Amino acid sequence: MGLNTVLKIFLPKDRVFYHLFENVSEVLVQMGDKLKEMINEPDFDKRGKLIKEIEDLEHINDDYTHTIFTELGKNFITPFDREDIHYLASSLDDIADYIYATAKKINFYRVNPNNDMGFNKMADLIAIGCRQIEIAVKELRNMKNMRSITDALVSINSVENQADDIFDMSIERLFATEPDAKEVIKKREIYQVMEIVTDKCEDAANVIESIIVKYA
Repeated sequence: MGLNTVLKIFLPKDRVFYHLFENVSEVLVQMGDKLKEMINEPDFDKRGKLIKEIEDLEHINDDYTHTIFTELGKNFITPFDREDIHYLASSLDDIADYIYATAKKINFYRVNPNNDMGFNKMADLIAIGCRQIEIAVKELRNMKNMRSITDALVSINSVENQADDIFDMSIERLFATEPDAKEVIKKREIYQVMEIVTDKCEDAANVIESIIVKYA
């Protein structure tokens, strides 16, 4: 009898980690949608309200992440490797952190994002990436629908590749068309943070892939 089989026999019925990860993934979807809404909002004050909503969601995510780490310290038996739980929690938390960082920088620099198609495309990709993360995370509980998980992981990889292309094209266009050096610096920094969000989605996808290879 293999180690994985033994572990599955003794796993607790109430798998708190699955529940917590699912909650985190739902918060990420909300944050991705709010960021997209903010990018398309031309009014500075209304964008400020959306930033506050994103901040509140980021704090909720922090609480879930803290609970995951607390449970990790309390539970001897876990549904999959402790290292993978830690890596997945950290990578999901990074997604939330960089979404919030994007929102803050847009208003801090007083950039009107809905005038730039690159920002809109990046926000769309971030929202898609968060939704695919949610699909993959929610399938971890049973690992019965492997096609759904693998399709989500492929989609996340595609999102990251598309984001790289949009980043390169947007920066090239920015340097070619923006006469104000300050605007170039501000927008370039926002693009960099948005691109990091998609990198972090891919990091989370890689952890999920590692988990399913071990336990599926």
